[in-house]
Amino acid sequence: MGRYSGIFFRGAAMGAADVVPGVSGGTIAFITGIYDELIDSLKAIDINALRILFSRGLFEFWRHINGNFLISLLIGVAFSVFTLAHAISYLLEHYAAQTSAFFFGLVAASSWFIYRQMPAGRFRASWFIVGIAFAVAVGLVRPAEIPVTPLSVFLSGAVAICAMILPGISGSFILLLLGMYQPVLGAVKSLDVATILVFSSGCSVGLVVFVRLLSLLLHRYRASILSWLTGILLGSLSIIWPWKESAGEGMGGFTMHNILPTADPVMDVLLCVALAASSVVLVFVLENRAGVSAKATS
Repeated sequence: MGRYSGIFFRGAAMGAADVVPGVSGGTIAFITGIYDELIDSLKAIDINALRILFSRGLFEFWRHINGNFLISLLIGVAFSVFTLAHAISYLLEHYAAQTSAFFFGLVAASSWFIYRQMPAGRFRASWFIVGIAFAVAVGLVRPAEIPVTPLSVFLSGAVAICAMILPGISGSFILLLLGMYQPVLGAVKSLDVATILVFSSGCSVGLVVFVRLLSLLLHRYRASILSWLTGILLGSLSIIWPWKESAGEGMGGFTMHNILPTADPVMDVLLCVALAASSVVLVFVLENRAGVSAKATS
């Protein structure tokens, strides 16, 4: 039971990250040491799992898909999303720079952590550069105007969940680019069950399809994928740079132009620096605890 309470809190951290445009829940899964288990568990939900369910019963099916792990993580994610939606919206509206600074440090430290997971001497500079270019290009894209319909909400969920599961790519930022971030967040805050179910269905379909490709790539081309993800994380820092100037309305401060904080009060700048530093420390604490937990269970 102790292990699954830890999985719950990791899920809660992933949910909190996924609410913020520019930060990926996959990053949290990676730095807390559960990423590979998450991918392998999701990959186990397939036709073979259904055969086990009907031929050998619910218990064997649950064990096959690592059900205790998945349900603990899912409850943590859902708990965080539903309880923190209002708080995150408030922070992004009233303390955008400070909130961004905290996650800036988290993502910067996470890029180093993911780089360290690479097999020794197998860093792929070309894939690293492609990752940086991809993240920067995504940050420069302007939000689309997509009508909010059940189909668009479903498809948005399918696309966003692919980003959420990848370290360094923010599903919330993808929703922002699609023009679906505010409708989806608003549905969560107002408990619009119909919209939440449609979006969740899209997430489920996208996840089941995408996770198999991701698992294949991680197992066969791990060095290249990790080099790419490291580049994406570093490139995404341009998206969550704390200091912005307005380039449009309703973008929550995350699609504005980056500027230097020359006009900001010194104490405000120091607070942002302190928050960024604290999140860097947090990443290394989480890394250390994940390493200790892995040794304890091996």
